[in-house]
Amino acid sequence: MSFKIGIVGLPNVGKSTLFNAITKSKVEAANYPFATIDPNVGVVAVPDERLEKLAALEKSEKIVPTVIEFVDIAGLVAGAHKGEGLGNKFLANIREVDAILEVVRFFEDKNIIHVSGGVDPKRDIDVISIELALADLETVGKRLEAASKEAKQGNNREALVKKAALEKYQKVLAEGLRASEAVLTEEESKAVKELQLLTTKPFLYVANVSETEVSKFNDSNYIPISAKIESELAELPDAERNEYLKELGMTESGLDKIIKAAYKTLGLITFITAGPKESKAWTCPLGTKAPQGAGIIHTDFEKGFIRAEVISWNKLLEAGGYGAARDKGWLRLEGKEYLLQDGDVVHFRFNV
Repeated sequence: MSFKIGIVGLPNVGKSTLFNAITKSKVEAANYPFATIDPNVGVVAVPDERLEKLAALEKSEKIVPTVIEFVDIAGLVAGAHKGEGLGNKFLANIREVDAILEVVRFFEDKNIIHVSGGVDPKRDIDVISIELALADLETVGKRLEAASKEAKQGNNREALVKKAALEKYQKVLAEGLRASEAVLTEEESKAVKELQLLTTKPFLYVANVSETEVSKFNDSNYIPISAKIESELAELPDAERNEYLKELGMTESGLDKIIKAAYKTLGLITFITAGPKESKAWTCPLGTKAPQGAGIIHTDFEKGFIRAEVISWNKLLEAGGYGAARDKGWLRLEGKEYLLQDGDVVHFRFNV
């Protein structure tokens, strides 16, 4: 299971520079609006030292990390929901992502123009929020009109439920709130799930600050990053990257910060399968039961699930291998109700 994060923001806030750095791609990052016309996509391996250590223990032939797909979406401007700045096309691309990462400009640089005339993070966030809400309001209005017509045609419960959900969405959006703030029943949520409204998606905010401010920035509402530093880090070998981070007084890269925040926001965990052939990381939602975790690897594993052999990654390392872990009684057999935990090393037993 991989997931998509859409990178949004006003033009010239550092979106494409950040995208280039974290995906090590070479997308144009020009000093003018709309340098990104088509969404650029980069697949990033999630760094995980647990995986590397387990691979070394098992002498795995290969390491397969889990991945995140980043989608760089061109700069939005006021009026994007009506098509301003090619907005409609980009808003459509955002609908396909699991979470939205908004890059907010905090750095001052007279050589890099700001589309709104000056640096004002709150105003910029408001512009994006309003455009996404207006786009959702337009979508909901069209769907509500259709659902209302269907609801009048006899005893159509599905249409009635959808109509009720859309009316709730319309009410909160008209009040300037996000669609995610509407309180829907389980049945209503299922009825409108395919809508993929923009303001129902989780949001992460990146503060793009200057190089001198990144280690001092202290606002829990934002992930502090210097896109310029990230660009420099992307060009360095791993050993030199770590040294450079130390010199800057930083303990982790911007990419690491984004990944941690994304996993927490989306409620995701990682479990691992490790052996001589490969050591591989798998992403699943927190609260996933063992059979469904097996199904992420292969649907047949879920259908024929018998039990899961489980051990925490650090206990397996401490034991020095599966044999020793089994002798110590650290390798557990878990059934269908077991909830997978972050860092579990799992071997699924199943019938074909």
